[in-house]
Amino acid sequence: MVERPLTLMAVHAHPDDEATSTGGVLARYAAEGVTTVLVTCTDGRCGDGPGGVKPGDPAHDPAAVVAMRQAELEASCAALKVTHLETLGYADSGMMGWATNELPGAFWTTPVDEAAARLAELIERYRPDVVVTYDENGFYGHPDHIQAHRITMAAVARTQIPAKVYWTTVPRTAFAEFGRVMRELGVEWADPDAESTPEGPPLGLPDEEITTWVDTSEYGGQKFDALATHASQSENIFFLQLGRDRFTELMGVETFVRVRDTTGAPTPEDDLFAGLR
Repeated sequence: MVERPLTLMAVHAHPDDEATSTGGVLARYAAEGVTTVLVTCTDGRCGDGPGGVKPGDPAHDPAAVVAMRQAELEASCAALKVTHLETLGYADSGMMGWATNELPGAFWTTPVDEAAARLAELIERYRPDVVVTYDENGFYGHPDHIQAHRITMAAVARTQIPAKVYWTTVPRTAFAEFGRVMRELGVEWADPDAESTPEGPPLGLPDEEITTWVDTSEYGGQKFDALATHASQSENIFFLQLGRDRFTELMGVETFVRVRDTTGAPTPEDDLFAGLR
């Protein structure tokens, strides 16, 4: 068992990603006295601008978007009681195939070793027991999510510090329920039983392949509030359309695949820190 305070590090691509897939665990573990560290890799400049102006519109001002999304990110961290926020500051690459993928400073074109070295410095500074990021497809094929996965796994390999590493995921059964609810709201939703998405493999995993199911129902309100701080992106954050109560009801468990473990804790498990306390 670890004698010092435990530390969780979540490595995400953009402002708002921290709340979507890990808002519950960030809030829960902060409440339990765990030090929580959020690393956000990009500045979110390819998001919607003030007034909902879309990327590519002549009125879209990337600098204004960056400033707005940084403020929203800080508010989200306050809602989730995140202990430390670290931003790597790479330019948001946009969706796969966008011209912004290739712009100077884009995260997607940054050498993995270069960005991994910066993340490794943070791992060495904070010495997280648990690191959370995305799978090799970035969950849904976004280039910045894929790159976050790559640099995280490279930094973990370089430092060998975290006792446990997890990739975020969603069970297919939950996706089916989300889809039903979102279609009721008139929102298009990917079919989890489809053979592939345009960006890659099917979204989510069969329930039996998920190693870790963390009950975060007590913190659903905080997660909703954190998502709501990203008001500029509300058109793209579909879950906000559920309303606070239904959101809390549907989003009360966060799920992961454990890909590194030095504790020997058996799976399935219900705690990212199983084997460490």
